Amino acid sequence: MDMLIKFLRIRSFKTISAVLILCTFSSLAFAEELTEAGFKEFITQFKKESLDKGFSQDFLDESFANVKFHKRAVKADRNQPENVETLDTYLPKRVPQWKIDKARKLYKEHEELLQNIGMEFGVQPRFIVALWGLETNFGKFTGGYSVISALSTLAYEGRRRSFFQSELWAALSILQQGHIPLEKFKGSWAGAMGQNQFMPTSFLAYAIDGDSDGKKDIWTNYADVFSSMANYLKQEGWNDQLTWGRQVKLPEGFDTSLAIPQRTGSRKNWLKAWQEKEQPLQNWQALGIRRTDGTDLPNVDITAALVFPDDIEGRAYLAYDNYKSLMHWNLSYYFVSSVGHLSDRIKFPPIQ
Repeated sequence: MDMLIKFLRIRSFKTISAVLILCTFSSLAFAEELTEAGFKEFITQFKKESLDKGFSQDFLDESFANVKFHKRAVKADRNQPENVETLDTYLPKRVPQWKIDKARKLYKEHEELLQNIGMEFGVQPRFIVALWGLETNFGKFTGGYSVISALSTLAYEGRRRSFFQSELWAALSILQQGHIPLEKFKGSWAGAMGQNQFMPTSFLAYAIDGDSDGKKDIWTNYADVFSSMANYLKQEGWNDQLTWGRQVKLPEGFDTSLAIPQRTGSRKNWLKAWQEKEQPLQNWQALGIRRTDGTDLPNVDITAALVFPDDIEGRAYLAYDNYKSLMHWNLSYYFVSSVGHLSDRIKFPPIQ
């Protein structure tokens, strides 16, 4: 599922009910408007607008020659499931032992390439492999939808028309630049592409030609896939001198208002809350926070913010600056926790 359209998990039964009711009425309202004829009319108008953006008529005609209206994509977009879970139930499903074993095996298999990319971009390779495994099961599940059809469908649907139109124009730019032929331009129902599931705008912003062959192939080329992931993290402030964070133990009577609120409503608000709540690590130590085994926190001069992926009764984490980079990839405590835990299991015990 696309990293840019996932949201923080909803755990309140009342909230879930309200969302489901809202989605039901929203679906009913849109259902009557969506037709094959309407879709064709939308494509015709979109192609006219695309001419003003510098795309040629011949290129547009070829790109949209076999475009299809995917009702399944509309249904998937409107009915994304919200499961009531905790990290204790989520992590064993997202980071099972077989995935850990596979991650360690593939790390070893691609170690030379990963180490070179890690040195170039300043990103520990274990995080690249963890993201790879969690996004597409190491490239196994990348999506079989035509990217042009999927994005056209969701732009026509209209609920987020501006967003998906921008993604569709970005997708056309990718085709025009020759990174992949139209018949192989595949992705998820939401238009997320390749082994790292970049949306087209993310591709244009972060994708890298890792082997200098003139193409940025995030579908089949490991050098491009890994380099693009590393570049994304680097551009979003990654520091390879830090890890992502650590689970911690709180003392009795701890003031939980010192943590970032669970639901801030947007990435902008979340980052603002981070700035307000982060403290030097020694401050957290002085407040009684310890590692899960009860030992002292690392004696290093860095700042961290306290987060509760579930609630104050669940797990607590001290998040370091790299946590922000992962939250830019996907604004989800659960996703970031799964990346962090898988990366830790790749590192420990050391791979021989």
